[in-house]
Amino acid sequence: MEAFLVSTAIVALAEIGDKTQLLSLVLAARYRRPLPIVAGILLATLLNHALASALGAWITTAVSPAALRWLVGVGFIAMALWILVPDKLNPDDASAGSSGRYGLFGLTLMLFFLAEMGDKTQIATIALAAKYSAFSTVVAGTTLGMMIANVPVVLLGHRLADRLPVRAIRWVTMALFAALGVIVLAGA
Repeated sequence: MEAFLVSTAIVALAEIGDKTQLLSLVLAARYRRPLPIVAGILLATLLNHALASALGAWITTAVSPAALRWLVGVGFIAMALWILVPDKLNPDDASAGSSGRYGLFGLTLMLFFLAEMGDKTQIATIALAAKYSAFSTVVAGTTLGMMIANVPVVLLGHRLADRLPVRAIRWVTMALFAALGVIVLAGA
């Protein structure tokens, strides 16, 4: 249960102000059809985080426990610092013109999956899977965290984005990642 709750909280907080959240906002504002956007985000996240969790699980078999502890601990501390760097949406990610031959669901799936590659939440998923050795639980938790952060943006758009204390959320998230890093390094 801890792996699920920590994964959900970490990713939900890390996603605030992230480029994929900005992408969700752009898609929602442009197309005003939330259901295919939310479905595309869900499937893209499940696929992306399943790959990330598989990589995290593989790392636990390829690296000694002591090296893994340092790798995961330092990784969480690096994530804490990375959280403080605000993301900006690449104009090419959002300028998809029309939803194209694959429809809005396909467009969202493709853009969201690609935008998530190498993203903070994907790296966090790898580290969480390595720490907890609980593939399904981590994928479920990180996916729920992504949905918690992105579905309200899709449904409420600009009204919600203007009211979130993004700076305070970044600092709280940074503190959580740093604390996890210290806990892992301390061997807990």
